[in-house]
Amino acid sequence: MSAEPKTESRASFHQMKNGTREDWAIIGSHHAQLCEGLADRTLAHLRLLDGDYGGFAVDRLTHSLQTATLALRDDRGEDYVVAALLHDIGDTLAPNNHPEVGAAILKPYVSEELHWIVKHHGIFQGYYFWHHIGMDRDARDAYRDNPFYDSCAEFCELYDQAAFEPEGETIPLEEFEPMVRRVLVSDSAILGGTE
Repeated sequence: MSAEPKTESRASFHQMKNGTREDWAIIGSHHAQLCEGLADRTLAHLRLLDGDYGGFAVDRLTHSLQTATLALRDDRGEDYVVAALLHDIGDTLAPNNHPEVGAAILKPYVSEELHWIVKHHGIFQGYYFWHHIGMDRDARDAYRDNPFYDSCAEFCELYDQAAFEPEGETIPLEEFEPMVRRVLVSDSAILGGTE
């Protein structure tokens, strides 16, 4: 005789307006488990960039690792290094707006400045190549009055645009994992998100 399958507790409502405190307690416990797995899911998605060159001299994972390695070697804080590691995580999911994906993942866990850097690094990175493809390399100047302008320009100059070296120092992802786990720590009591 086989054991009965474990029944997962689920909310009873079919429309949110009919939810009860008990329903939301059930959902809250599931949300806590979801938050606990965030670092693992993020690292797994980052690994999907392995082998995806997109025409570059190094694959997208190596680029991410080199960007983080450069930031680490420059004594940036863990949150900065993790932001550098994850800045292009959206490349495969959102090739036309990848910075927004990385920024959305990082928003609850890093400073407003780091969030802004990741969210806007694409237009700032355009300074290095957009003139070669018929676009305005100075488009970033629209943000000249933003207090984080210089920080984003610095991120791109020192770390992002400099991380395409086939023989460049590349710390393995496994060495960054503890940092990712420390930075992506969530308050699992909060359901939903913030604007």
